[in-house]
Amino acid sequence: MALPSPSPRKLSHTRTVVYKGYQRDDGLWDIEAALTDVKTYEFTIPSQGTKAPGMPIHDLSIRLTVDDQLKILEVATDMAHTPHPECDQSPLGMDRLIGCTLGAGWRKTIEAKIGGVEGCTHLREMLFNMATVAFQTVTHAIQFRNDQAGIPREHPSTPPPYVGKCKTWAFEGALVNRYYPMFFKKPTET
Repeated sequence: MALPSPSPRKLSHTRTVVYKGYQRDDGLWDIEAALTDVKTYEFTIPSQGTKAPGMPIHDLSIRLTVDDQLKILEVATDMAHTPHPECDQSPLGMDRLIGCTLGAGWRKTIEAKIGGVEGCTHLREMLFNMATVAFQTVTHAIQFRNDQAGIPREHPSTPPPYVGKCKTWAFEGALVNRYYPMFFKKPTET
């Protein structure tokens, strides 16, 4: 389903955020995020002067190296383009995330470790979705590897973390009944 046709308009700003997950040769995983902001017109930043249309205002990257349990082992950042020279100080506390796990409570962990003036709004925004990308990258690749090796799938003793977290994966829904019948809850009649 497409969005409804918009009113006449002109593009002004584009923010591009790309996430990628990599399986490393050493058995670890790299989860990367890149964010770029550009304007379609000349834009003046007092500390840098005028940026031509299409020149990045922000060009930021993060790499988290994690193990199979999504525990963060390394953090790397690059801030190739920022609007203010003070932004260069923002990644200094990112190493506080080492030892944390991408999973339940991830947003609270980010806020506790690098929230407010301890970090950068844009880096935090990128980090929020890195947990989902890590889950998609690592868990599915491990399952594929196990399937290829003929290792039978185990029946989970607890619901996967996404069950009960969206309408599609509701405990009372058809998808849970189909894939995880052991956690299915028959809808109550009202």
